[in-house]
Amino acid sequence: MTAQQDTPPSSGGLFRTKTVEQSIRDTEEPEHALKKSLSALDLTVFGVGVIIGTGIFVLTGKVAKETAGPATALAFVAAGIVCALAALCYAEFASTVPVAGSAYTFAYASLGELVAWIIGWDLVLEFALGTAVVAVGWSGYVRSLMDNFGWSMPEVLSGPDVAKGFGFDILAFALVLVLTVVLVLGMKLSARVTTIVVAIKIAVVLIVIVAGLFFVNAANYSPFIPEAQPQSSGSGLTAPLIQLIFGYAPTNFGVLGIFTAASVVFFAFIGFDVVATAAEETKVPQRDMPRGILASLLICTVLYVAVSLVVTGMQHYSELSVEAPLADAFKAVGHPVYAGFISFGAAIGLTTVCLILLLGQTRVFFAMSRDGLLPRFFSVTHPRFRTPYRPTILLGVIIAIVAGFTSINELATLVNIGTLFAFVVVALGVMVLRRTRPDLHRAFRTPWVPLIPILSVAASVWLMLNLPAETWLRFALWMAIGVVIYFVYGRRHSRIDEPVGRP
Repeated sequence: MTAQQDTPPSSGGLFRTKTVEQSIRDTEEPEHALKKSLSALDLTVFGVGVIIGTGIFVLTGKVAKETAGPATALAFVAAGIVCALAALCYAEFASTVPVAGSAYTFAYASLGELVAWIIGWDLVLEFALGTAVVAVGWSGYVRSLMDNFGWSMPEVLSGPDVAKGFGFDILAFALVLVLTVVLVLGMKLSARVTTIVVAIKIAVVLIVIVAGLFFVNAANYSPFIPEAQPQSSGSGLTAPLIQLIFGYAPTNFGVLGIFTAASVVFFAFIGFDVVATAAEETKVPQRDMPRGILASLLICTVLYVAVSLVVTGMQHYSELSVEAPLADAFKAVGHPVYAGFISFGAAIGLTTVCLILLLGQTRVFFAMSRDGLLPRFFSVTHPRFRTPYRPTILLGVIIAIVAGFTSINELATLVNIGTLFAFVVVALGVMVLRRTRPDLHRAFRTPWVPLIPILSVAASVWLMLNLPAETWLRFALWMAIGVVIYFVYGRRHSRIDEPVGRP
């Protein structure tokens, strides 16, 4: 073992760090090792699979009608750039610290144990709520498709929104359980299932784009950037701050409206960071992680821009539907049959979103367990499939039950603030690790450090300020609960103080 590998974990109480070498050695313990089976293509498919969901089918209409008009395409570009800043930081960490856990592992190596725990606790909530909410959305699309064939679910099994009194969404519950089994059986199986489903989903999206081009009316693009209008008061935090600091108010429409729209459509990109949770299961993470993260983000940005241009060209932005803009745009031009294709594509798309969000959560939970911050019982991998089956089964069952009793509501915004918080932590971590460990081999280096990480932090904080105050309160409450658990259990059971050469 080299001298560098013997580097002990830093002391420093709450902000003690776990060295990169120690994190990598932990992945070599037979009982706690994950099977390496993923390629750059698998990672790209995972990224596309989790990013393309309801956003491409729903947000386009809302933003075009209320905020940006045809310039929604530019809003998607702006949001894509914000995500690209974060993606460059994720790519450096994922190639340097190819260990399960994503932002949690990155924070442990750079910002310290307490920050790592906080971001890990944040990600557990983010992925859990995301999986449950998306499963409910998937159930809604499936029930809609069933209605087209004259089939219907009993109200009591259609969820709490539909049933009178007690209700349980049996479809959402069943979806999460099936995906749990798929994840237990192995990452390669998960990758194959995802590849097939993503191929179908992209095919549907491309059909919509190509078919829509035949119904585009150039007059609908005029004006491309509608005249600015005062922004209606909301519960976001940004508007009063802008007014106070810069002396002007943000607007709907106009050039400033494009950036307002970007803060909304950003949420259609959430998910590319989940790719980083699979670093430990990648064959050549130093090469393939950056490729998978950046390629999936680029593909989705191109598809989002194309869809927004088509839908605003088919129907004037002021007439677009907020609930189902693509489907209703085809109905408006006399081709309702495409609405069925779109519902099918949305249902297919949400399947992979659920799968990969559940994957991300189990890997973060597994990494925290392996470090002793959660019970070590959950860090033992399956003797045959080499997957973290214990946390996968536990979390899968819990989320399935939550999905059965959950309706889509404002709790979904917790997913957004959690993701943005992770972006901030990772960007700060890149700058810190560059200073504290300049000796590390970095197969991929974020360009223009510290400029890119600083811009990433600023952009992420800006978007966080656009979220409702209620979301901040719920987020703070969840973080407070997490801090209590850390001091009661995690800090006392942390393995960071164990001898570096432990078996």
